Amino acid sequence: MDCNLRPYQEEVVQAALRGENSIIWLPTGGGKTRTAVYITKKHLETTANAKVAVLVNKVHLVDQHFAKEFRPYLGSTYKIAAISGDSNEKDLFGCLVKASDLVICTAQILENALINMEEEKHVELTDFTLLVIDECHHTQKESVYNKIMGRYVEKKVRKEGNLPQILGLTASPGTGGNKQLDKAVEHVLQICANLDSVIVSTKEFTPVLQKVVPRPKKQYDIVERRTLVLSSDPFGDHLKAMMLMIHEYMPPTVSRSLREMGTQEYEADVVELEKEGVKKENRLIAQCALHLRQYNDALLINDTVRMVDAFRGLDEFYNSRKTKLLDGTDIFLQGLFDENRVELKQLASNDRYENPKLAQLQCTLQEEFNDENSRAVLFSKTRRGTHCLFDWVNSNPELQRVNIRAGILTGAGTGANHMTQNEQKETIKHFRTGILNLLISTSVAEEGLDIPECNLVVRYGLLTNEIAQQQASGRARAMNSVYSVVAEEGGREMRRELTNEYLESLTAKAIDQVQQMSPSEFRRKISKLQKIAVMTRIQAERKKDERKQRYSPSQVQFQCRECFLLVCSGEDLRKIENAHHVNINPEFERHYIAGGQVVLEKSFEDWEPGRVISCKNCGKEWGMEIKFKKVVTLPCLKIKSFSMKTPGGKSTPRQWKDVEFQVKEFDFLEDMTLNGPH
Repeated sequence: MDCNLRPYQEEVVQAALRGENSIIWLPTGGGKTRTAVYITKKHLETTANAKVAVLVNKVHLVDQHFAKEFRPYLGSTYKIAAISGDSNEKDLFGCLVKASDLVICTAQILENALINMEEEKHVELTDFTLLVIDECHHTQKESVYNKIMGRYVEKKVRKEGNLPQILGLTASPGTGGNKQLDKAVEHVLQICANLDSVIVSTKEFTPVLQKVVPRPKKQYDIVERRTLVLSSDPFGDHLKAMMLMIHEYMPPTVSRSLREMGTQEYEADVVELEKEGVKKENRLIAQCALHLRQYNDALLINDTVRMVDAFRGLDEFYNSRKTKLLDGTDIFLQGLFDENRVELKQLASNDRYENPKLAQLQCTLQEEFNDENSRAVLFSKTRRGTHCLFDWVNSNPELQRVNIRAGILTGAGTGANHMTQNEQKETIKHFRTGILNLLISTSVAEEGLDIPECNLVVRYGLLTNEIAQQQASGRARAMNSVYSVVAEEGGREMRRELTNEYLESLTAKAIDQVQQMSPSEFRRKISKLQKIAVMTRIQAERKKDERKQRYSPSQVQFQCRECFLLVCSGEDLRKIENAHHVNINPEFERHYIAGGQVVLEKSFEDWEPGRVISCKNCGKEWGMEIKFKKVVTLPCLKIKSFSMKTPGGKSTPRQWKDVEFQVKEFDFLEDMTLNGPH
């Protein structure tokens, strides 16, 4: 197939065709991937021993780029491999790269192969002649893209040769949260430095681009605030009264420091409070904070979807705990809910007090779906929110009448509400073919997902940044499409959307300023930023190594995060494949109970999941068993379920890489003979 470009695409590929590193900035729907296919094709035709890697940041994009873009144009002439964490070939990445002209993969797979020194798995950056980086605005801070590019920049600063050409693609580099032009310019320069690239966009053919990518009409569907109208919110008020009783149960100094209930700030405060409670081994505070977070979640849900959804969440939480009451705090908290349960349930089922935002959302959807060919995406903030909205749509007679067929799309993962990648693929396929006409999605669909002409995008109770906003509105691609923001009068979502509009125009100004710089000034600034980045990285590595050596394993003890039961020492832990932290001490078994079997969609080379494990004392989930090499079953621990005691005090690390001692690698012979088989 011939790969023909539109005039504005011709313009933006020129730097890359000259062999220069460049970032192509085109709006969503402007055909960035097509320009990458064109550049890849020319590169493969003109470069000796060419080898190209296309990196993406979401698994579902591997398949999409392969099937819809690269294979149709290049598949008959070149060997193309598409690999994601789900495919079994990922373990032989090194061999695959050798055998292919072009690989399309998630960035993490390349990163793993750069680190892994086994011959069939290892690759070097210099094995490639061109790296294409999709959604390249993520190349910053600690992202995988930036780890890969960090190595590249380090080699460049050290003047090592043979580095591949870089091609970045983005619909918006953003302003890095900056509201001043000079700071936004610094942000864009930093992205250019991280990708060692100039940034190019169309100058000559803007009108053509605007024809190809129609901007959706934006509307604000404003809802009056509940408190200002007669239909107040007795359910929410009742929850707040219960929260105040929990506040009173805690020391007065504690509750005074908490911000407004039912907000993200309050959530941040109680999350911190729980950590403090754990560190001080004050179970009263830790548990109250944990429960207040559940109530606050219920308020947030009550603010976005139905009261019954909020009630159900709390009811499930308390149901799961009532058999494990350890002390007076547990009895008080459980009792408080039990006493109020009936009244909460009654309030939740009273339609008079239903959320006005839902009525507005219903109008917006009804209006669009009067046309039976409509397609819409409804963005919600959380996985749970998408499920609540899905239930609401399906139980709403008015929406069923206009024949809305809804599906859920959320991120892939292994939790209860996560979708598998196959489920994601199926849902997207059904939406493309029209079996579904409403997609209720978390931000997973904002970026890169090729969704057919959508004529309505609704952001429902969402606060995000200007990049996500541009990405989301870019999903509304049909002619005369509408981008609707359902929000409360004078509320935060409104303010944030308006800020984002300003930041979007600021991004454009910043890019323009970067493009106006003389080549020598641009290179000078980039070079300085790159040297700083290399120095910073080296120092950070050194610090990380020092932190790892702070304590010896025998000085570290682990406690259950909920009941403070002392369960093991750092000496009992080993890590497998640098990822799984297991306890090899047979004594550890008496502290936990094993529950249901864990089911994962993908298979792994050396291990398979076993059962869920939980604290025998309080029921806190600790992780799962893993069966290693089909021979030995070991408990694999989630660090978030524990607190860590060292000579320096107690801490609650978020990830295993944050612990301040060296966890030894699992050695099959030594560790199993030492402790006897499990």
